[in-house]
Amino acid sequence: MNARPHVAAGLLGVLALLPLAACSSSSDPAGGAGEPSSSGTSGSESLTVLAAASLTETFTELAAQFEAEHPGVEVTLAFDSSATLAQQALEGAPADVLATADTRTMESAAAALAGAPELFATNTLVLVVPAGNPAGIEGLDDLSAEGVDYVACVETAPCGAVWAALAEQAGVETDAASLEVDVKAVLARVVADEADAGLVYATDAVAAGDAVETITVPGAEQQPTSYPLSILQQTQQPDLAQDFVDLVLGEVGSRVLADAGFGAP
Repeated sequence: MNARPHVAAGLLGVLALLPLAACSSSSDPAGGAGEPSSSGTSGSESLTVLAAASLTETFTELAAQFEAEHPGVEVTLAFDSSATLAQQALEGAPADVLATADTRTMESAAAALAGAPELFATNTLVLVVPAGNPAGIEGLDDLSAEGVDYVACVETAPCGAVWAALAEQAGVETDAASLEVDVKAVLARVVADEADAGLVYATDAVAAGDAVETITVPGAEQQPTSYPLSILQQTQQPDLAQDFVDLVLGEVGSRVLADAGFGAP
């Protein structure tokens, strides 16, 4: 098995990809940036994938599978909020594939795409609380209780846009105590017991395991978010990029995504 794929740290990580320097990944639920390190591979070819933070676990697994199937190829993954990645793609960041957590954000990067995006997964929002549920939260109504602090994504992020719609539908008028850049940041606040609850995707709750407890959000199943991916115009490896897209869309990708809790497109 090849060494674990490189994971670059957000915007600075992608810019650092000009020489393709990368940062090691973290097992922390927030997907925080690690210290610079080498994956141990000496690939003669490289592929860079910009992917929404909620894809951290699945795309890391798929990238390892891709490297195993393509000896000599090194995959670098850059995880961040979809809006940040779309902007990086538009600015010509040296990357080959873009995967976002909603179609709206992908559409905003249309000028950077080499072709029509393809949908590969869906996700739904859930409410998570720290293990043991110290605040005794049972549902969305409790988010308005005195002394309860909850966190959510900024509305420019797909997770934030979905929550804004669900909150309006449910009549939640209390603002979040903090708005985070992506679901991994929200999850990190909850896991660290820095918030009584947080709105994340179902897949992030699964990835967190026993560190959180999950509460269903009414109406979330009727407002799923769809994940598209596309090859970027600036790719220098169009064939490899297509191979990666095919892996995600194929049987292996579907299995890995389903195992993580994603729905079919």
